[in-house]
Amino acid sequence: MVIVGGGPGGYEAALVARQLDGEVTLVERRGLGGSAVLTDVVPSKTLIAASEAMTEIRRAEEVGLRLHSGAESLAAAVGVDLGQVNRRIRDLAHAQSQDIRERLLAEGVRLIDGTGRLDGASQVVATTADGDERLPADIILVATGASPRELPEAMPDGERIFTWTQLYDLERLPEHLIVVGSGVTGAEFASAYRALGAEVTLVSSRPQVLPGHDADAAAVIQAVFEGSGMTVLNNTRAAGVTRRGDEVVVSLAGGAEVVGSHCLMAVGAVPNTAGLGLAEAGVEVTPGGHLKVDRVSRTSARGVYAAGDCTGVFALASVAAMQGRIAMWHALGDSVTPLDLKTVASNVFTHPEIATVGVSEEAARELRARVVWLPLGSNARAKMQAVTDGFVKVICLPTTGIVIGGVVVAPSASELIHPLSIAVRNKLTVDQLTASFTIYPSLSGSLAEAARRLHSHAADQPITY
Repeated sequence: MVIVGGGPGGYEAALVARQLDGEVTLVERRGLGGSAVLTDVVPSKTLIAASEAMTEIRRAEEVGLRLHSGAESLAAAVGVDLGQVNRRIRDLAHAQSQDIRERLLAEGVRLIDGTGRLDGASQVVATTADGDERLPADIILVATGASPRELPEAMPDGERIFTWTQLYDLERLPEHLIVVGSGVTGAEFASAYRALGAEVTLVSSRPQVLPGHDADAAAVIQAVFEGSGMTVLNNTRAAGVTRRGDEVVVSLAGGAEVVGSHCLMAVGAVPNTAGLGLAEAGVEVTPGGHLKVDRVSRTSARGVYAAGDCTGVFALASVAAMQGRIAMWHALGDSVTPLDLKTVASNVFTHPEIATVGVSEEAARELRARVVWLPLGSNARAKMQAVTDGFVKVICLPTTGIVIGGVVVAPSASELIHPLSIAVRNKLTVDQLTASFTIYPSLSGSLAEAARRLHSHAADQPITY
């Protein structure tokens, strides 16, 4: 087995292949863990952890805590040392990468520091500092990930104009950060930097932030953003970004401008598939550069598999890891369940978080499914914690009551979604979900309450709120 790329898809595949007695060589050009560990998921969520701490400090006043000194507020008494935050981020990313490297070496995986390209469907050429090495392979896995999209009219310079991979050398909090793009990445960074105290303007080409996500959840996040003092420019397209001394100028379609101190371009990603020899190996690629794969991670070339963001299936580290595992299970003849995207749980790490699993409410309407929506403000634990923004939503089939989807908007929604994820994966009914005990008081109690409200033998009730 030769694996090109050491991100979640690649290193998880390597571990499975070794577990099944495969001889594994992994080629990685930057560091084990790939972008997920070094520049994307681990760094951004560590930054968000710092911003969550600031959010909790502000919330402390709502539950009756205050300083005895002359400071106006707890938040005013706490400063953000962004240089220290970013040093911690870099240290954690490096440590996580080293942990993965040590685990792979301990399991007997051969690691090559370099770049890999296919030479046909049964050989990889690894280019290292010492030259090229040819690696014959029975099975090849391509897991090369993706990189931030760069626009010619808004080229990042790493000083004032950034992609999301370039923010972690900043020593001081931006005075005014302009975020271009209101998808997951743009929304998460806008939320984090606003919580840390920066002035933030979010430029969104859509009518509402987080297009493509649950509309109710996106509406809550937009209201929270605006309530925090963030400026959100909806239905606004950025035409270009330029530097003017210590300022950045974002030119908007129509002629207006937004001036700030820094700009983050969060306008999507492109797969790292150029120069890999894919066409010559018979691997079919989409017009956008993604490798076409089936539900067991096979490409169109026999013996060549692919996993992760380079496939364009679902840009989540958890999905990449599962694709890599499935590829090895299939290639080595172990039992395997094809990837089912309907059971994937995903999360947006804003304040509050948005977690989803299963079918959307829009799709549920086509199935005449039943939906219950409960505001978090009615939950006893939420009241104790001064949490007012958020809700839970549970979706089930009309006759059987089988849970087919759910949405949680809450602090730590990424943790709360798990019971719904289990229910969707195992086709549990709302009655089975209700029969499990929850703690009182707890935020998870709202999940059980929503399930109880869906208990009905009437099959002619398509939607319930």
